[in-house]
Amino acid sequence: MPYLFTSESVSEGHPDKVADQISDALLDEFLKQDPQSKVACETLVTTGLVVLSGEVKTEAYVDVQKVARDVIKRIGYTKSEYKFDADACGVISAIHEQSSDINQGVERANPEEQGAGDQGMMFGYATNETDNYMPLALSISHLLLQELSAIRKEGKEMTYLRPDAKSQVTIKYSDNHVPQRIDTIVISTQHDEFVLPEGDSDEAKNTAEVEMLQQIEKDIESILIPRVLKLLPERTQKLFDNDIVHHINPTGKFVIGGPHGDTGLTGRKIIVDTYGGKGAHGGGAFSGKDSSKVDRSAAYATRHIAKNLVAAGVADQVLVQVAYAIGVANPVGVYVTTYGSTKVKDANGNLISDGEIADKVNKLFDLRPYAIVQRFGLQNPIFSETAAYGHMGRTPGTKMVEVLVDGKKTTKEFETFTWEKLDFVDQIKAEFNL
Repeated sequence: MPYLFTSESVSEGHPDKVADQISDALLDEFLKQDPQSKVACETLVTTGLVVLSGEVKTEAYVDVQKVARDVIKRIGYTKSEYKFDADACGVISAIHEQSSDINQGVERANPEEQGAGDQGMMFGYATNETDNYMPLALSISHLLLQELSAIRKEGKEMTYLRPDAKSQVTIKYSDNHVPQRIDTIVISTQHDEFVLPEGDSDEAKNTAEVEMLQQIEKDIESILIPRVLKLLPERTQKLFDNDIVHHINPTGKFVIGGPHGDTGLTGRKIIVDTYGGKGAHGGGAFSGKDSSKVDRSAAYATRHIAKNLVAAGVADQVLVQVAYAIGVANPVGVYVTTYGSTKVKDANGNLISDGEIADKVNKLFDLRPYAIVQRFGLQNPIFSETAAYGHMGRTPGTKMVEVLVDGKKTTKEFETFTWEKLDFVDQIKAEFNL
């Protein structure tokens, strides 16, 4: 029987994402000066206040107040009526040195034997239902808010938009897990009070609110969604029809938002950051953590494995789990499931098992923390870009960054989203005789 599956996303102005972006901006600033920095930064944002906390071991000096304010300004919180703006908010730092007990379990005389920064399990997932090997509902949810943010920053249409927003997309699937159509789209966007009531009566206030909501709904359907459709491949465009249910700001006006409307904390949007509820999640957040924390680095490594396996044609969808003990380099276990979608056969013509796939993954990929860091360049300042609109499914690229080398400032080019590269497809095909 056909079924529905739903994923959500949040904008860069969502309070939890504001916190994530500040934490990752701090991480990048430490790495610009000292690539060996050990960082675990947590951020809290609320009405008129930013609180920075966490543990750091570094040779770098970072003006944490400036970093936080620059992030807030870039996001768009620049007006006093937001009750949270870059120039006026307070910034308190309670960042201190990393525990020596933790550090001794991570660092080794031989860097290749670097231990995992903590115990835990991490998951990577990929599916061939989209061109970027991500779950469709999450991909569309992200894209809706990325375009909404672009419209806001262009300042030509929907000029009432404010930074905070959420989206949600529900997909109808067939029995064999193929997307059939978009069933429901939910968008809640913060906005100016651009229609004022003609008087103080409840009726006048209600009339003004209805007029605002009608305008927002009209603009979402006639401006935002057509822009999103143009960015989607033809096979996804066909899933949009005239029967989609739209819920636009379903609770009413959304003027009070951002950190004034809801306190934000680093690490509270881990499902938005990964696969929108598809696959699995080990529970560890990403932002503000350097790559010695396998919560982050191993999650990137398992995404890379899953994506390359699907791209090579091993299966239609793949979930990879890896688990570590704190201070131990080699993982305690690697698990793979293809949900019965394996395409590879053995010499006798039988489909190979998920256990056999896991054995080959162990052979092809070095999952020690040091190897992961080196493979993806995770001591580079490349994390600010990951902190909004998902860590997975993004397009690899490059960025120019001013860094400190031997005490001198210099500009270097770094690769971004390296874990999204399809650079192991040929090796996988060779290993699986594809």
